[in-house]
Amino acid sequence: MLVEELRADKKLAGWLRDLESEDGPRTEATLPDAIALPDVLLDLSVPHECVNELVALRARLVADPEAMTLLGRCVARFVSDMGEIGNDWEPPAFPESTGALGRTFQVFVFIAALPYVRAYHRQRDIPADISRRTLADLGRNLAVHRRRTGTTGLLVPWWIGLHFHGELYQLGRLQFQRARLGGHTGRAAEAAGFGTGPGGLCLSLHIADFRGPLSPDACDQSLDLAREFFARHYPDERYEVAVCHSWLLDPQLKRYLPADSNIVRFQERFRAAHEETKADDRAPVAFVFGDPELPVADLPRRTGVERAVGDHLRAGGHWYGGQGWFPL
Repeated sequence: MLVEELRADKKLAGWLRDLESEDGPRTEATLPDAIALPDVLLDLSVPHECVNELVALRARLVADPEAMTLLGRCVARFVSDMGEIGNDWEPPAFPESTGALGRTFQVFVFIAALPYVRAYHRQRDIPADISRRTLADLGRNLAVHRRRTGTTGLLVPWWIGLHFHGELYQLGRLQFQRARLGGHTGRAAEAAGFGTGPGGLCLSLHIADFRGPLSPDACDQSLDLAREFFARHYPDERYEVAVCHSWLLDPQLKRYLPADSNIVRFQERFRAAHEETKADDRAPVAFVFGDPELPVADLPRRTGVERAVGDHLRAGGHWYGGQGWFPL
């Protein structure tokens, strides 16, 4: 049984004890039945090839009372501060011995939490189409996991937690996360006279995969949507600054890409907040080629970005995460 496997793991046994000892409301986790679940999954853009497996795993989960109790505790903990910035809570990665059910447990946490996030969206009067496109990132990330591993699961469950916790929204081409300024960006914005600083509110920009070109027009439209969206649905929060932490802001890209490329024009929106000195070669390989473990020598050269990332690494160079910001 799933919980027995977790108790056999020293680190996870401690996590279980802490979760069971937490005070607060208890939630009986409910999942859509086997007939309704496929439609729920398809509404979340879950890849078709994952649907039958998740329906079968649902049957195993609901047949295990201890696992359902654990699911209820996880959901209760996750939704207890719905909408607050910086939740940063998720079940830890389960050991391989828990198999497919352990690998997909967090998917079922998000499915069971779905009524709560939808209620929160209604409370904030979030339009149904924005809610749907935001939560559909669950399916996109299941597709990324399947592309990399050939199995059903989530590579970074905490990321989907932002969507299902009311912290992040898909608005056109870009995603916008309600966040707080870090030290570098906060001090830069403060020095520029924008009346904010470290710990102040900001919108953190994210570039989702499978969304078409990162064109200037698409970004402009997203930013216009974001200004209107947060002013209307979060009038109690003032967002004056947008930030982005990404390898896409590494200025070295300008050595390889034309000045009118979408990536270079995206970079030019930002003011540099900090020059990163710790290399991160895995991030561009993962995002451009789908797998950070691919041998550098074999990286394809089909597009300008592929040639830039691969050729730079093959020449002995490194890539770095960029930190940028601009006033909204």
